[in-house]
Amino acid sequence: MGEGGNSEVGAVLGAAIGGAAGSIIGNQMDKQAKKIEEEIPGAEVKRVDEGIIVTFDENSGVYFDTNKSEVNAPSQEILNKLVGVLNEYPQTNVVIVGHTDSTGSNKYNMTLSEKRAKSVTNFFISKGLQQQRFTTQWFGEEKPEYDNATPEGRAKNRRVNVVIVPNEQMKAEAEAQAKQ
Repeated sequence: MGEGGNSEVGAVLGAAIGGAAGSIIGNQMDKQAKKIEEEIPGAEVKRVDEGIIVTFDENSGVYFDTNKSEVNAPSQEILNKLVGVLNEYPQTNVVIVGHTDSTGSNKYNMTLSEKRAKSVTNFFISKGLQQQRFTTQWFGEEKPEYDNATPEGRAKNRRVNVVIVPNEQMKAEAEAQAKQ
């Protein structure tokens, strides 16, 4: 994974518990990751410690046009599938992380990535997911995972990552279960 994933990995590592409780949570997160892979075959799903990083780009059907932040119809179809999975696993919190390509100024791209991340967050909330489950982050063009010198690379850098981590209730239940 390139430098672009560091912010997402940081969000996951912040949730790490370890020990028997970590193993219990890991099992639950494995099931959720598998379900996401089944529901959204084009998305890149990575398990990191007790979390899941889901990357959406133009290849997975969730993408943004240049200079746009709206969740378009094809993207809504894919995100609706993730809504279903998130509803099945209510004991997780979600960090939405927005990124852009390098077209335009850094200041503009920072604002655009914020709008993209908030657009995806608002989409999830509009589908009935609880607002308190979500945190939104954005990095503009600062964390590219692909070469911004090519049209293909720029398209892949216009992405939103979804980081799924255990919430406090899941952690407490896993710790209690580990003590039994």
